[in-house]
Amino acid sequence: MPDMRFSPPNPLRIADRTSGLNAVRVRSHNERLVLSMLLRNGNISRLKIGESSGLSAQTVSVIVRSLEKEGLIVSGSAQKGRVGPPTIPLSLNAEGAYSIGISIGIRKTHVVLINFLGEITAHSQFSHEFPGNDIVHPDIFVAVEELLSKLSVKKRERVAGIGLALADTFRESEALNVLRELLEKEFSLEVFIQTDITSAASGESMFGKAKNLENYLFFYIGAQIHSRLVLNHQILRSATSATYDGGTLELEKRLGSDNLSINELEQLTEQESQHSKDLQEWTEQCSALIREKLRDASQFVDVEALLLSSYIPNTMLQNISTALVLPETGPEVVVSELTKAPKAVGAASLPFAGRFML
Repeated sequence: MPDMRFSPPNPLRIADRTSGLNAVRVRSHNERLVLSMLLRNGNISRLKIGESSGLSAQTVSVIVRSLEKEGLIVSGSAQKGRVGPPTIPLSLNAEGAYSIGISIGIRKTHVVLINFLGEITAHSQFSHEFPGNDIVHPDIFVAVEELLSKLSVKKRERVAGIGLALADTFRESEALNVLRELLEKEFSLEVFIQTDITSAASGESMFGKAKNLENYLFFYIGAQIHSRLVLNHQILRSATSATYDGGTLELEKRLGSDNLSINELEQLTEQESQHSKDLQEWTEQCSALIREKLRDASQFVDVEALLLSSYIPNTMLQNISTALVLPETGPEVVVSELTKAPKAVGAASLPFAGRFML
């Protein structure tokens, strides 16, 4: 079933909780359909939108005019084809909307500001005094205000909301309710809450290489290894949604470290060292675990791809991908390029999903 811990039933198609960016009406299904198509496909014409969606030319024109007036989409330069009149490509306006994403991890909290294309325009992070998945760092409010201050007054009015990505262990509690209420009161923005792994999968589906994937297994390699099954663009909780040992905590254990930084991880991959064997064994351990979980899932569902996501350097993800050695008839292995605060970016995707997309 869909992950329902905090958000409404479908994390990628969150029920309409507000009426749209500074609008007084509920955003229509057809408007969400057009925005979703532009998010996934980039520059496409009105004709292509009509052909792909089944909407009439008149309906498409009305929707496009409305969305352009709101500043959510923009028209490009006319492109002359071999036959017929020139076509005008449409795309999302990067400055049409913004969102704040907060990810609370074991050791760090990340806060990002993204634009409507999912690009990080500002990023802040701070370490926890003590490790833990349920720590509300006191600097969260200062960080959010600093990121919002980078926007002009007009752009700040285009912030769709705040997304919170929390670990499964961060149960619904008084502390969580207080955090939500304080954020909404302090910044007058609605707060959308989801588990961190589901948030990362949501960000990948909206802004990453999973945009055009329908059925796939999502693996996030963090302190531990986590999985999600995605069918028909919906993130599901199932037997494949679990947490496994073997993530970066296991690598740190092998290396005798208690907190590997990104720079240290990059150095491990860039040069031969006394830890090269440990890194290779860890890479093979990760790939073996992922192969096993893929084999388990294949017994009851066919997936077109296996997507690897993490905050670790992309080279390390590529090495895990190479070590998988799947059969030619197996699913495609896709390595995410969203390596900078992927959970926070996923959290920031939640307000966009809730207010604009299908």
